Amino acid sequence: MPILLSELYGKQIITNEGKKIGFVEEIILDFDDGKISSLLLVKMDNLVRSDNTAQLLAKNSVKYDRVKSVSETIIVGSK
Repeated sequence: MPILLSELYGKQIITNEGKKIGFVEEIILDFDDGKISSLLLVKMDNLVRSDNTAQLLAKNSVKYDRVKSVSETIIVGSK
């Protein structure tokens, strides 16, 4: 079932083991594939102002291909 991007913002992300990861603050889209690439746990503005943007992006994002289900929370599988 399709989901609107706006419905993802603010949802809590937890692992299938119950570990709380954070909340969706931003979404990175892959326009070439027409898919969601990653869910960011911080605002993008906070990342691009840093000297080590790539490292912070990796640390503060969850690849969307890890998502197992989306309801009141977003459940992700292990890395």
